Amino acid sequence: MTQSGWRKPTPGLLQAERFAEVGEGLSVAKSRAIVAAKKVAAAIGLKSQDLLLLDTFGAVTQAQDWEEGRRPIVWASNHFLMEQTGFSLATLRRHVRRLCEAGVISMKDSPNGKRWGRRDAEGVIIEAFGFDLAPLAARTEEFEALYAALQAERAESARLRNAITVTRRMIRAKIDKALEAGLRGPWDGLREAFSGLLETLPARSERAGGLETYLGRIVALLVSVEEAFAAAFDWPERDDADVSIATSNTKNMKPTSLVNETHILTTSELHSVTRNRFETKHAARAAPDGQGDKPVETPEEVDLDIHWSTHDRKTGSDVDIPMLMASCPHFAEMARGQGGYLRDWADVHRAATALRPMVGISEDAWSVANKVLGPERAAASIALILDKSATGEVTSPGGYLRGLVARAQAGALHLDRSFYGRLSGAGG
Repeated sequence: MTQSGWRKPTPGLLQAERFAEVGEGLSVAKSRAIVAAKKVAAAIGLKSQDLLLLDTFGAVTQAQDWEEGRRPIVWASNHFLMEQTGFSLATLRRHVRRLCEAGVISMKDSPNGKRWGRRDAEGVIIEAFGFDLAPLAARTEEFEALYAALQAERAESARLRNAITVTRRMIRAKIDKALEAGLRGPWDGLREAFSGLLETLPARSERAGGLETYLGRIVALLVSVEEAFAAAFDWPERDDADVSIATSNTKNMKPTSLVNETHILTTSELHSVTRNRFETKHAARAAPDGQGDKPVETPEEVDLDIHWSTHDRKTGSDVDIPMLMASCPHFAEMARGQGGYLRDWADVHRAATALRPMVGISEDAWSVANKVLGPERAAASIALILDKSATGEVTSPGGYLRGLVARAQAGALHLDRSFYGRLSGAGG
C-alpha cells in the first residue's frame, strides 16, 4: 500500500516505492539519472511525452535533493505542470501513471492527497509530498547497463544486416551473369529459391537472433550458387598431347559449360583456361611466330577467366554495376559513404575520383587511366585496386594501375575476369 492508503495499489506502484527506498540511500547526479532513463525509454515502455514530463520534474529538483539520505520530491501543482508541458489534466494523469508503472517515479502521498513541501534556509527539503524521483537514482546503473546491452545489440544487428546485403548482392550478381551467359546449371531453381528468401527479408526492427537465422539461410543459398557457378566452369584435365591437339583446333573450341553459344577465339594463343574452377596456374602461351615460348606471367600480371566475348570494349566497362558492388565490397561501402546510392556509372566514376587518393593513385596516373581505359573501366579499375589493397593482394596500387593501362594499350585487358574471379572466391 502507499503511505496514505487511499491510492489503489498495483504491482508497478509497489515496485516503484521499493525503488524509491533504495534510491534514498544513494547519491547520484540528477543529469546522470535522467539521461540514463531517457536512453532506454523505448525499452522500458516510455514515450516522448513521458520524457517531457520527466524533464519537467527534473528541472524542479535541486542538486542537493539527489544526495544520499534525501529524496528528490516534486510538489508542483497540476496547473504548473500543465502549463510547462501543454498537457490537459487527463493527459497529465496518464503520463504520470505510465512513469509510475515503469518504475521511474513513485508517489509520496500526504494524508489528504495534496502535494506540498518546504525547504530550509539552505534549500534542503525538510518535508514534502508529491512525485518522488528517487527510483531514478536506484535504477541509474541498471539503465546504463541496459543501454550498453542495447548498443551491442544494435551493432550486432547492423553487422548482420550488412552481411545479408552483401550476400544478397553476390547471389543476384552470380545468378544474373550465369543466366546472361547461358551457363549450364540449376539457375531457374536457384532464382526461385532466391526470390522466396527475398519475400521473407527481415524487417528493419528485427533483432540480432532473427537476423542471424536469416543470414544462415541466405549464406546456404550462396554456397549452392557458388557451387553451381564453379561447376559451370569445370574443364577436364588435359595432358601435353591434349594441349597440342587443342592448339590446332583453337578457332573451333567451345566450352562444355556454355549452351547454344558459339565460342570463337580470335587469338593464336592457347586457350587461357586449362585447369578447373578459376585456378591461378597458367598454361604456357605459344609465341605468335612459333619460335619458342613466352614466359608465364604472374597472377598479378594476368587476370584469369573465360573469354566472355570476342572483343574488348575500349571505353565501356567490362562489368556492370551490381557485379562491381558485389565483388568489391570495400569500395561499395566507401563509395556509398561518399555519395549514397550509386545509380549509374557517372556516380561510380565520381566515387572512384574521390577515393583514388586514398589508395595512393596519383592525379597523373588517374588522368592517363581515364584517357586510355575510358571513364567506366578506369572507375572499375579503382574499385578493384581499392579492394585488393584492403585485402593485401596489391601492395603498389599505382604500379598495378599502370599495369592495367599497359595491358589495355596492348589489347590484352579483360577486367571482367578479375571480377568474376573475385565472386568465385578465387581472387583476380
